[in-house]
Amino acid sequence: MPVKRKKLLICLLLAITAGALLTACSSDAKSSRLAGDAVILAFGDSLTFGTGASPAESYPAVLESLVGRRVVNSGVPGEVTADGLSRLPEVLEKEKPALMILCHGGNDLLRRLDQRQTAKNLRKMIRLAQKRGVSVVVIAVPSLGLSLSPPAFYRETAAEMKVPIEEKVLATVLSDGSLKADYIHPNAAGYRRLAESVADLLKKSGALE
Repeated sequence: MPVKRKKLLICLLLAITAGALLTACSSDAKSSRLAGDAVILAFGDSLTFGTGASPAESYPAVLESLVGRRVVNSGVPGEVTADGLSRLPEVLEKEKPALMILCHGGNDLLRRLDQRQTAKNLRKMIRLAQKRGVSVVVIAVPSLGLSLSPPAFYRETAAEMKVPIEEKVLATVLSDGSLKADYIHPNAAGYRRLAESVADLLKKSGALE
């Protein structure tokens, strides 16, 4: 086998192996079991706030009914991760959650901000929560386009920080016209689908029975 071809094959195998390791790390990550009176913090932008549906139809409101715990909706429409990072310490201090669901970065993607900085901001938010003993799960936000797939930094961040991640549900919802209120926001049915996927993730990660 020619040297160049052999080197190319080795690089390809290494890339595949690395990707498999990242997937295993993020999907196998576990969360602490939530007490019956635990508070869950849903932190993010308009996707958390529930733009496109009524407050009672937002994913945090639906999730609360599914998991039997208080879920605080801390979503700010239009917020970028830099602003979320600045806002988070006060929210953590006020709400004292046992678990944070982090769904952020969509506005960074829409504004074409530096993805490396977005990933850094997400990691800093996760660290802020973990330093306070708060478990974290991540919801990946897809880039708008033909594929509607989340950027790789979501999976890489979840693997590095050893937190569970939901990568598929928003891409599924936003590719289905019957689940959307507009181009970038789910409708009530879409938010319910998101809440159900998050509830499943919490069960798989050990946060819920």
